[in-house]
Formats: sequence, structure tokens, C-alpha cells
Amino acid sequence: MTPESVVEIGQMALKTTLMVAGPMLLAGLVVGLAISIVQAATQVNEMTMTFVPKIVIVFLVMVFSLPWAIGHLTGFTRDMFERLGQM
Repeated sequence: MTPESVVEIGQMALKTTLMVAGPMLLAGLVVGLAISIVQAATQVNEMTMTFVPKIVIVFLVMVFSLPWAIGHLTGFTRDMFERLGQM
């Protein structure tokens, strides 16, 4: 295994991780920002007001993006097994 192939595998793993986790992280960021703006405008600082909606939205995004994420993870795993077979 050459150093270039190790770097390529690492890049593919990082890309796959960001692709799978990205939608959930982005949804949590958008919801958190929106709630923070509402809290700043109304001066209501309730911790559950930020925590509960973020959990619900991230969970919903995870449920709806699960088939897509499983497809990406399966493709990555298949590629890793193919590379392992070529060694």
C-alpha cells in the first residue's frame, strides 16, 4: 500500500463522513440560528427552547436522509472491499 493510496482512502473516508453527517449538522445549525434570533428579539432565554427543536429537526432530517446516507456508506464500504481485494 503506497502513501498515496492511504491518503486517497483517508480523503474518501472524510468526504463520506461529511456527506452523511452534513445534512443533519446543517439543519441543526439553521434551526439553532433561527431560534437564537427569535430569543434575541423577544429576550426569552429558555434552554429547552433551543434544545428540543434542534433534536426534533435533526432527528427528522436523519430519518428522511437515511436511505441516501445508507447508499453512500454502502458505496464507500463496497469500494473499500474492492480495494482490499486488489491488494
